[in-house]
Amino acid sequence: MEPRSYRMVISTTQDYVATSANAERQLYDWLADKRYDTSALDEGRNEIGPNVTLDHDAASGRDGAYTRWRLRETRPGNEGTWQSSLVVRADHREDDRRTWLQVDIEHRPASAELQPKRANTPNLAKLLLNSLDAQDGMAAVDASLAFIEPDDVDEVIEELCDEDRRLPIVVATIPYGQDTAAWTEGVIEKAFAFLPGLAILYVLTPEAQSAFNRALEYHPVFLGGIRTYLPGIDLAWKPDAHRHPVMSRSTVEANPRRAASLLASLPQRLALRQPLPAALDTLPIQRTRPRPATQGSEVEKLRAENQTLISMLTEAEQTETAHADEISDLRSELKGTSDREYELIRENDDLDTELRRARREVRALQIRLEQAGQYELAHSPADEPANHPTSFEELLGRMAELPDLVFTGNAKITSELDDQSVGNWVETAWDALLALQDFAAASADGTAGGDFRSWCTKPPTGVYPFSAGKVKMKESDSVGNRGSWRKQRTFPVPTAVDPSGQLYMEAHLRIGGGNTVAPRLYFYDDGPNTGRVYVGYIGPHLTNTRT
Repeated sequence: MEPRSYRMVISTTQDYVATSANAERQLYDWLADKRYDTSALDEGRNEIGPNVTLDHDAASGRDGAYTRWRLRETRPGNEGTWQSSLVVRADHREDDRRTWLQVDIEHRPASAELQPKRANTPNLAKLLLNSLDAQDGMAAVDASLAFIEPDDVDEVIEELCDEDRRLPIVVATIPYGQDTAAWTEGVIEKAFAFLPGLAILYVLTPEAQSAFNRALEYHPVFLGGIRTYLPGIDLAWKPDAHRHPVMSRSTVEANPRRAASLLASLPQRLALRQPLPAALDTLPIQRTRPRPATQGSEVEKLRAENQTLISMLTEAEQTETAHADEISDLRSELKGTSDREYELIRENDDLDTELRRARREVRALQIRLEQAGQYELAHSPADEPANHPTSFEELLGRMAELPDLVFTGNAKITSELDDQSVGNWVETAWDALLALQDFAAASADGTAGGDFRSWCTKPPTGVYPFSAGKVKMKESDSVGNRGSWRKQRTFPVPTAVDPSGQLYMEAHLRIGGGNTVAPRLYFYDDGPNTGRVYVGYIGPHLTNTRT
């Protein structure tokens, strides 16, 4: 599910009194820019404009203190209410050296039929970041980006590996031959537009790039790409690279505003899903009600009280709806996670079976060689195959080696995987194509004996193997019945396959996983008709109920 609300959680070493006074000044400046009346604000509910209220409460004691503001704007054109909250909190039981700040922005629709609007970084967050020495673990959190120079590399590596880090670190690079200042202003700043308060923002200078990438052997970023480093990074473990998505230069350059929205989605989702620090999570629920009317007749006071109760009821209904939507999203995410866990368990079981079978075959061959007097040959390491492509662009260029396969997809989308590729994606894709080639030849001859998954489950002797756990022959009904998702999976084919020149392809292979790219390969077996298997797509994971 796409995140809708905005949340910033930061800390500062400034004491609570100074921080809350500073936060109040920035809040008042933000409200003044909105042309709201801040001349006589007090605790409780304040009417600062037509259908605009500002609630304020505060408390202090031996264990700490907090002050909290909540702005609710129900104005024409809002299609509901925009609710903005600011909390300043010090909890001496948890940490007497830090003061926490939390900013939340969310849209609450006027009716259940309307969808909440997406909240981007508010000016309030930028004002706070610019006026505070904000921190996230070891790293400084600023509203603007900072450059990584050669002398900064070791410090940034420490920040990446900091176990207390909550925010992603987003690192952009400068393409070779491009002016650093011009590229930063024209491309990177636009791509970072929605990230202030959600991530720590860096630009890797060309002079620091080689040292940075040497230190991050399995997690590099280069060629004008942008990489999002999530908390909990393990630089020494190659599979961990899948967790930290890369955005290619071409994606950033083609449409910086769209790139900005894509870049912000993961940090925004992370901010909303991870638990709050204990100091913020223990605050009481804010329950502020309008002040009772003190003037007018008894009837007028009753009417005012009735209006107050209606207002509180509406607010409670909006809160209940927002919580229900959040629970629904969490349930969807949980189901998606459970489904992926089941798929991985099944695939791992298939791979374990294949590994055990391969080990038995290897041992049987070793015994034969030993019996033939070739003991040294039986136990010498096998040469690594050197004929695998090293990039997706090379992979497409070698499709001619697979005469029974036809690639009909968008070569540009496939080639762009090279800017985002991690781990063994290219090798896995090539293994898949080699296995499909053997299957296509058998399908054309009428000897395949079933679909490609059946073929991979019990491969005939001498064919190229591929894990059946990575093969899925059908899409879900929800994908097939939704027009936009079905259209994404409709790819070009010769008119001999379909007179329309395109076909909805359901069969697909999992080429990689672990991050937002998670590439897939879609294909259609037309062996009984044209004698070919058509590969309609090799590219990032397409939209479904989980993405």
